[in-house]
Amino acid sequence: MKIEKALPILDKCIGVKFGELFSDLPSDLRINKGNVGQLLLLKIGLKLDSELTDFEDGELKTNKSNSLGLPLETMFITQISRNIDTLVSKEPLEFTKSNIYRKIKRLVFLPVCKESDDIKDWFFVSMFDYDLEKEKNLKKILEKDYYEICKKLKFDIENSEDGFIHTSNGKFIQIRSKDSKPYHPIFSNEYNRYISNKNHAFYFKKNFMRYFQSNL
Repeated sequence: MKIEKALPILDKCIGVKFGELFSDLPSDLRINKGNVGQLLLLKIGLKLDSELTDFEDGELKTNKSNSLGLPLETMFITQISRNIDTLVSKEPLEFTKSNIYRKIKRLVFLPVCKESDDIKDWFFVSMFDYDLEKEKNLKKILEKDYYEICKKLKFDIENSEDGFIHTSNGKFIQIRSKDSKPYHPIFSNEYNRYISNKNHAFYFKKNFMRYFQSNL
């Protein structure tokens, strides 16, 4: 399914309480943050699979917000373990060819208000849709973030006391640890050793969602 086909369906979900929107709400919805996005994908007729992006031409994201849609958390993008050497090599992979670019170049984002203790009262506040090929200024910011983060990862591997990567921040995106026990250290072929003691991932920072909502 392409994004344009999904937008009218997603638009009808805005403001509708989860108890009305979904026929079956998982008991662990409060714990497993990814379940909200999975419920939404199934609602619009998509299957849960291992494809890089949810749609043929882009990605669907949800994120915890207040009742006005303002972000309360950062937003997960993608794990980095499989692509670590494209980030820490002497010449990082070009941004527009990178795994993260493919994940974020076209994005539909729905803030979800979870202020109620009853998950049946949760609701999607609004919907935003962007295409980086059209949002040139945003693309420049994210591209700058990407190369600065790659540089920071490489610096930490070669200069930190433990020889590991650490939280690396740009203006709108960051890399930080994302893992659970038993942990999954990242092995780099570039350095021929482990360069972390846990898995790590790209995230959108809350600044990104605020920009998203005020400029698009």
